Amino acid sequence: MKFADLGLSEKVLNAVESAGYTQPTPIQAQAIPHALAGRDILGIAQTGTGKTAAFTLPMLSRLEQGRARARMPRTLILEPTRELAAQVEEAFAKYGVNHKLNLALLIGGVSFGDQESRIMRGADVLIATPGRLLDFSERGKLLLTGIEILVIDEADRMLDMGFIPDIERICKLVPFTRQTLFFSATMPPEITRLTESFLHNPVRIEVSKPATTATTITQGLVASGEGAAKRETLRRLIRNVGDFKNALIFCNRKRDVAVLHKSLVKHGFAAGALHGDMDQRARMAALDAFKNGDVKLLVCSDVAARGLDIPDVSHIFNFDVPTHPEDYVHRIGRTGRAGKSGTALSIVTRAEQKYVDQIERLIQRKIDWIEPPVGLDAGEEASPMRHEPRRGRTGGRHVNGKPRSRRSEPRREVREAAEGREIAARPAPAPHNGRSARPPMAHAEPIAQDTHGRDRRPRRRGSEMEDVPVVGLGDRVPSFLLRPVLLKSSP
Repeated sequence: MKFADLGLSEKVLNAVESAGYTQPTPIQAQAIPHALAGRDILGIAQTGTGKTAAFTLPMLSRLEQGRARARMPRTLILEPTRELAAQVEEAFAKYGVNHKLNLALLIGGVSFGDQESRIMRGADVLIATPGRLLDFSERGKLLLTGIEILVIDEADRMLDMGFIPDIERICKLVPFTRQTLFFSATMPPEITRLTESFLHNPVRIEVSKPATTATTITQGLVASGEGAAKRETLRRLIRNVGDFKNALIFCNRKRDVAVLHKSLVKHGFAAGALHGDMDQRARMAALDAFKNGDVKLLVCSDVAARGLDIPDVSHIFNFDVPTHPEDYVHRIGRTGRAGKSGTALSIVTRAEQKYVDQIERLIQRKIDWIEPPVGLDAGEEASPMRHEPRRGRTGGRHVNGKPRSRRSEPRREVREAAEGREIAARPAPAPHNGRSARPPMAHAEPIAQDTHGRDRRPRRRGSEMEDVPVVGLGDRVPSFLLRPVLLKSSP
């Protein structure tokens, strides 16, 4: 099948041919005819399979008729991150080269004035992130009553970033008669509920099982320690892997991105950084430097894990194993795109083994260890991270890896009885002239005292004092209790 068989307009076909594409991908071949017919679409496909063109090309064909009015865009595309929104804008500029369409980009990090001027001129295509779009709508600068086509891209990433309530608000602001195109790589239960609420009799297009990885990606695990040892493992992998061209290195936290980037630069690597706390100009500059080859390594957070189309990424390094298994699918999807091969390696510490198990259950396949596990025989389990539970230390606060509770300990008398020792009976004090007589001292040794009269005798520990019965206050009787008492005779 060719693009000419999908029913696209002549202008769009000429733009696609100029871009060098002749055959559509499976998601494009199945989605474009239904999109041109005005049907709602629920598209599920692996990242890197051409989902952007699957909704860009039919939108351009339908927008050839009609014209946008001020503050009332005709189509709306929602993206979870600024980089994805800017990437979709580039796709429209490439495929819409023969169209005279007005595009508006509403993202954070850019002044309101420039974006407002584009909205006031009339936007045929509005590409926005949910937060900035609602800001314009609440200020009365934007009306969504003229939306004909609504596209929700990377819906699972919207869920992870907490945008689902914003999506629900936006869907209530657009007309009920709109056409909705819904695309996602994974389908969590929350996304399924959203599709049932806002899609009307959709065509479900599933070119791959949800949460599956591309067959063109070679995956592997590398065992490592934490801290500096983990950074040393990464540097060793970068130097020794074969067919290395460039790599994206993913960390779970923004501060880890900064620490790792500084470490790589210190050791002589050409590296850049990308995370959500950077301003938009710095983020775009880091992406451009990586695309142009000025830097070979880009240390980034999950802001770069979804939808970014960076050609010819040879390697993906998971410096931190993602805590959400769906993020693993998107991270390694930055390589092995458009039929090319790629390699994805994850550095795993002992504490991260549980996340690897979750990932393997999600993708329904085993990820091999690329290095022989240290200290294991050939017949033992292949994973060096799986280990026996920690045994408690004698006298410590943990027993078999669990905190020891005082209430769970047997009483001293019970322990002694179990060991065969008898507990000495405690004699009751005999009355003498109306008061209790003090028993004789158990030990006749002299008591050493300091200059202030305090007892300096060392305390005895262990079994030496365990079996000696203590009566009353023992040898710790205060002095005022030892004073003689005079009894008055009764009349």
